[in-house]
Amino acid sequence: MAFLAIRGGEPVRTESFPVWPVWGDEEIANLTQVIKSGQWGRLKGTVTADFERRFAELQGARYGICLNSGTTALQIALVAADVMPGTEVICPAYTFIATASAIVDVGCIPVFVDVDPNTFNIDPEKIRQAITDRTSAIMPVHFAGRPFDVDAVLQIARDHGLKVIEDAAQAWGASWNGKPVGALGDAGCFSFQSSKNINCGEGGIILTNDEMVAKFAQAHHNCGRSQDGQWYEHFYYGGNYRMTELQAAVLHAQLDRYPELHRIRLENLAYLQQGLAEIDGIELCSDDARITRHACHLYAFRYLKSHFSGAAKSVFIEALRKEGIPASPGYSLPLYAQPVFRQKSFGPRGKKVHLDIDYTTCHCPVTEDLCYEQAVWFTQNMLLGTQEDMDDIIEAVVKISEHADEIAV
Repeated sequence: MAFLAIRGGEPVRTESFPVWPVWGDEEIANLTQVIKSGQWGRLKGTVTADFERRFAELQGARYGICLNSGTTALQIALVAADVMPGTEVICPAYTFIATASAIVDVGCIPVFVDVDPNTFNIDPEKIRQAITDRTSAIMPVHFAGRPFDVDAVLQIARDHGLKVIEDAAQAWGASWNGKPVGALGDAGCFSFQSSKNINCGEGGIILTNDEMVAKFAQAHHNCGRSQDGQWYEHFYYGGNYRMTELQAAVLHAQLDRYPELHRIRLENLAYLQQGLAEIDGIELCSDDARITRHACHLYAFRYLKSHFSGAAKSVFIEALRKEGIPASPGYSLPLYAQPVFRQKSFGPRGKKVHLDIDYTTCHCPVTEDLCYEQAVWFTQNMLLGTQEDMDDIIEAVVKISEHADEIAV
């Protein structure tokens, strides 16, 4: 008789996990107020500016500039931090494409480096090895809401005179050595896209403690206007990347409910960590006392097929799904293996653009293992479940481990 649901056995669970987004009367009331005000754009409204102040204070930053997406935030942050076109910007190979596409958007060259298998975050030693006389900046990612090694990255940047733009798209509320992330480098960028722990459908924000970075971020995201000039004077290159008052109204309500939801995610992340720690073939991210707060956007671990009768990651994930656990394989390709980078299709309609780098020769073994063989994710909405939901996750993994012969190659 089969024990695993993938082979016809009874699944661990049939109930759904919590849905996302979580919303209520607060979002509706805030939206209604903005609609009735007639001030729907940020140029005449006050709601976006109020949110900028609130979020910057939450993350310990002096300045906040809201934009229409997290991707745009990364792009504008590079420009505002004076990262020059034609230079190289180092970033991890294991991240969402927006990290690298923002670098291309401003005329710079992404240089991909590997990540640490114990953290999924950029490996500082690989950064050092990748620095050339053309390197101008580092764009590390706080993957899954877990801060990267801030001390090491900032020291490397100081040693070589490099800018640091934190990709904190998944890291609201995260902190390193008691300091919130996002303004620890020259600038940091967060996302409010639909899947994010604080969301308004789309949107993003740049945080910085540097007055000049803030000034130029304001200018570049608002059609190149200067705060000191006349309305139709455009001093700098820019575009309309502003956030609407409607989005900011939703974000105020989302930020109000964030502390309680974050508490639940933190408790469930710790519970999962404890429950999965003793299962052979499940490699958890290492503890680091310097991470004083995790944002809990994802729960990620490494799956080692040698402990599961050699079954491929895709089979393990399908087995989890059949047990009622909607696991994700995460990023399917290293960024340098994406067709757009292999072919340098950065021009109109995918036309090839010359860059003095050959992405077909890139090789980041840890990233490749994560993409093809090892990385498994549970998304943040799952972390909003009950302890019983977490027990089901643990039970499903244990069940597959104990009956791995049923998914053997």
